[in-house]
Amino acid sequence: MSRIHLLPNRLANQIAAGEVVERPSSVVKELLENSLDAGATQIDIQVESGGARLIRVRDNGEGIHPDDMPLAVNRHATSKIQSIEDLEQVGTLGFRGEALASIASVARLVLSARTADQAEGWKVESEGKDMAPRMTPTAHPVGCSVEVRDLFFNTPARRKFLRTEKTEFRHLEEVVKRLALSRFDVSFSIQHNQRVIHSLRAAASQLERERRVMTICGSAFMENAVSIDVSSAGLRLHGWVGLPTFSRSQADLQYFFVNGRVVRDKLVSHAVRQAYRDVLYHGRHPTYILYLELDPSIVDVNVHPTKHEVRFRDGRTVHDFLFSTLHRALAEVKPAEALSEYAAVGAQQSAQPSVDFGQAQTAMRLRTGAHAGSALPVYISEHTAQYFGVEDALAGVAMPAAATGATSNLDAAGEQEVPPLGFALAQLQGIYILAQNATGLVVVDMHAAHERVTYEKMKQSYAEQGVQSQPLLVPINIAVSEREANLVEDQAELISQLGFSLQRAGPESILVRQVPVLLSTSNVEQLVRDVLSDVLEHGRSERVREVTNEILSTMACHGSVRANRQLTIAEMNGLLREMEHTERSGQCNHGRPTWTQMSLAELDKLFLRGR
Repeated sequence: MSRIHLLPNRLANQIAAGEVVERPSSVVKELLENSLDAGATQIDIQVESGGARLIRVRDNGEGIHPDDMPLAVNRHATSKIQSIEDLEQVGTLGFRGEALASIASVARLVLSARTADQAEGWKVESEGKDMAPRMTPTAHPVGCSVEVRDLFFNTPARRKFLRTEKTEFRHLEEVVKRLALSRFDVSFSIQHNQRVIHSLRAAASQLERERRVMTICGSAFMENAVSIDVSSAGLRLHGWVGLPTFSRSQADLQYFFVNGRVVRDKLVSHAVRQAYRDVLYHGRHPTYILYLELDPSIVDVNVHPTKHEVRFRDGRTVHDFLFSTLHRALAEVKPAEALSEYAAVGAQQSAQPSVDFGQAQTAMRLRTGAHAGSALPVYISEHTAQYFGVEDALAGVAMPAAATGATSNLDAAGEQEVPPLGFALAQLQGIYILAQNATGLVVVDMHAAHERVTYEKMKQSYAEQGVQSQPLLVPINIAVSEREANLVEDQAELISQLGFSLQRAGPESILVRQVPVLLSTSNVEQLVRDVLSDVLEHGRSERVREVTNEILSTMACHGSVRANRQLTIAEMNGLLREMEHTERSGQCNHGRPTWTQMSLAELDKLFLRGR
């Protein structure tokens, strides 16, 4: 039988390196976080062969005292925490004291630094062998430089798992982008194989921050993003969220920061998905760059060595705050605001000396939004009867005199303010409404727009009535876990608010006696299981609302005007006015866009006017 023994220091470090150093991008992440914690305002990164051959990071931070440099490459040596109290409210990106020791155990590392009160710098070298650092004096400006060569040179099995140079550099570049988005006050530059890839200056003003975001995420994101800044109950959420029409096929444009630290958290992801659930096209992913600021003592960052995961002390409060803030931000985007931003961008594009046809087509961007207004309270039964005629569905809408004639133009409106979506001109192929506004041409998908208007009215009507329940003729017995059965007793009031009447029938079984009226024909057993699972994980459940909204969405879809339905000018203008006062009118119930804008400048470019 083998006896228990202590592991050699080098082997222990290499085991730790397996968690901290996965690939070159992991090295860069740890080194950049150290530079930021040291107060650096300029960080330069040089990389060769995707980081496998060389990684050099230089900063202008406060440097390292010569007496502390040998400790810097030892495990569990750090200047950032000293007691358990410090660990409970970590304010720095690094704090575990493992990064440099782990890197030094699997690569050839050279650490050079000088503090402001030292006349010369010092250098520490370690080659992952005996871990005995060698110190020598060196010329160095105030700050710190870390040079990492031949990553995994002494662990060939790990080196075999590295991907191609291009792939490894792409991961490394993504790390730099994330940290550049988290710290606008710091300048970053990165070179790969002696070629400058990015040179990002420090951004002080809002305009400079937006320029950095455009450089990293593309101009299309900023053109299709909504800026938010909301504070409540000690929480602050600010940043940018992309419009639902600017969704992606993969989750590659999602950045979330907690107190400046980029994280990937299930609770955050769930809250964001819930906020987009009514407006996002199937299988698409939202885009966002969001910053959550809160008291460090109520969030635990010491969950995993990579520090990508966090744990909130009151997860339900954080979840509700994120969901409500994003949900309202997406609902309150007004067409007038979207069109004003569109006009500003259009003016910049028109000032360019030359634009080809491809650029002109690209300029036809989607800009959608909604105005937070009150929809007419109509009961479900009354609303269902109105679906059979668009005249009834659009009844009661006040329209300008200019909008009721056979023709419509802006001059005829006189002194009246031109509405954001303008006045209807005609109907195209029985599918699209063509309207003229102050900016140019508006094209509206008739069915998609009316579907959203109808759906929002039905949701409001249903919310005003509350969740109506009906008893089951024969109660349903469901086998559950003991934990779920306990939840039924502990959260009886919450479950009742969702429209269910559940009763514990045994240690691991419950009886379903009452369900929401609209969901009586659904799979009740699966629905109850999903609700209990949500409450256990998130402290709440949106499952009933989701299923209810799906039913209302289907009803709205079938009740909205269909293609080839001929509308009068008055009916078309009525629909446009309804869109301007309906939340989320920029997308239909399935996430498709409902309208798009094309300016006169873009039309002129298509026909080469003004050249």
